[in-house]
Amino acid sequence: MSMDLSIPRHWRRKGPLYRLEAAKCKECGKTHYPPTASCPYCGSKLLERVQLPRVGVLESYTIVYSPPEGARQESPVIVGLINLGGVRVVAEMTDVDPGELSTGMKVEAVLRRVREDGEAGVIYYAVKFRPLLEAGRSGEGQTAEPR
Repeated sequence: MSMDLSIPRHWRRKGPLYRLEAAKCKECGKTHYPPTASCPYCGSKLLERVQLPRVGVLESYTIVYSPPEGARQESPVIVGLINLGGVRVVAEMTDVDPGELSTGMKVEAVLRRVREDGEAGVIYYAVKFRPLLEAGRSGEGQTAEPR
């Protein structure tokens, strides 16, 4: 994975990074994240952008205790596989102790700082997931149950 977080590249990816935008194929009907120029299932280029739910279910996770040098300052890094209504997203978990995680728990998307470019003063953000704090809060009616 490239660590190139140039301002223009980051800005072009703001939909998937900030708003959980995915692509839905008009030919086969499948949705994929992150969005691409063609459907990975049937190859069609007839795609529309759709908003994924912000609440989902943690299907699996892993804890990385030794991230590559330069990739992160803090350790451990928790990466989760989140089911958002049939679309699976791999994303970093935040605001949680590794011992508090369990598969099947509800999680919610939150915007968090990813990196700060000291020279340019640019702060990069992306969506991460945390355990759902309160039932019925921030995403009521948008819960994504596994299919």
